[in-house]
Amino acid sequence: MTKKEIIDSFDPNQPGQKDGNLFGLPFNAEQSEIIIIPVPWEVTVSYGSGTAMGDKTVFEASLQVDLYHQEYPELWKLGIYMDDDTPFWRQQSNLLKKLAGPIIKSLEEGKNVLGSDELKTALFKINRDCRKMKDEVKERVIYWLEKNKKIGLLGGDHSTPLGFYEAQAEKYEAFGILHLDAHMDLRKAYEEFTYSHASIMYNALEIPQLKKLVQVGIRDFCEEELEMVKNSSGRVKVFSNLDLKKQQFEGENWQMQCARIIDELPQKVHVSFDIDALYQWYCPNTGTPVPGGLSFEQVAYLLSALADSGKEIIGFDLVEIAPGDDDWDGNVGARMLFNLCGALAKSNGMEVGERVEF
Repeated sequence: MTKKEIIDSFDPNQPGQKDGNLFGLPFNAEQSEIIIIPVPWEVTVSYGSGTAMGDKTVFEASLQVDLYHQEYPELWKLGIYMDDDTPFWRQQSNLLKKLAGPIIKSLEEGKNVLGSDELKTALFKINRDCRKMKDEVKERVIYWLEKNKKIGLLGGDHSTPLGFYEAQAEKYEAFGILHLDAHMDLRKAYEEFTYSHASIMYNALEIPQLKKLVQVGIRDFCEEELEMVKNSSGRVKVFSNLDLKKQQFEGENWQMQCARIIDELPQKVHVSFDIDALYQWYCPNTGTPVPGGLSFEQVAYLLSALADSGKEIIGFDLVEIAPGDDDWDGNVGARMLFNLCGALAKSNGMEVGERVEF
């Protein structure tokens, strides 16, 4: 069947198709405009775990998402497809995570990891294989970019999109990252792991084409990270949770703040969204929760404002979603993923329908 025939025969009012793809949609990869690359990886997590199952959690919850979105009512017609031809990242993550455990334990006990041949060998293997995962992600992103697809990445922990950023750097001479997170993630080789989830933005800033990093919702950082911001000559701009809330308490509204955030970004923007940017009750099982945060509606508004700003969203990653005793994290993650896809599509001039007004 042609894509038009599929659209005409598909009923978006019915529950998502169990035999369908993401959001229960009936399209294959070729027929889909947006490709989601799952990267189930959490080798270096040192607190809560489970994010290596984030892609499966979101996939299952996505089947219950109503497709008629008020902001993007015809988004589903573009096709959103979860890539099913990726390496064995989940299995490799599980193996390496077992090697990382003793390293993390030794560091927490104040021991010198490099003083143990066994731990030093394990550390070398972890850093080597994390670099391999990074390169494989980059290759997969380039594969889809060459097919003119719009791409999102679904983690996994926050180390997973570095290869994506490197692929963006090969396509674009200059771009920025809008980074929504509770943490700065600017630590150098955190706990001796070069590709730690806490080092993703430090590593991203090693990419010359990344001209601006705009961090929003930050409420947990160390002195090392603060010094890096101060020494960045304006390349890193932080809108901390404390500052945003103080300004709101004193009369500034979210619309004004979003305008200032967007104004800091260059023309081409990658959105990196760690689910712990939200208030903890949205994502109770995420690995490193911090009190405070943004509401779901605030993030959705910011994404919509960015899509309407004339700036181009060139891709996104959604990370640190972990399953729990109920489906809540996956439920929130699936709906945030749909919002990210909508903003990505609208920003690129794709037909998502007119906003529904009541």
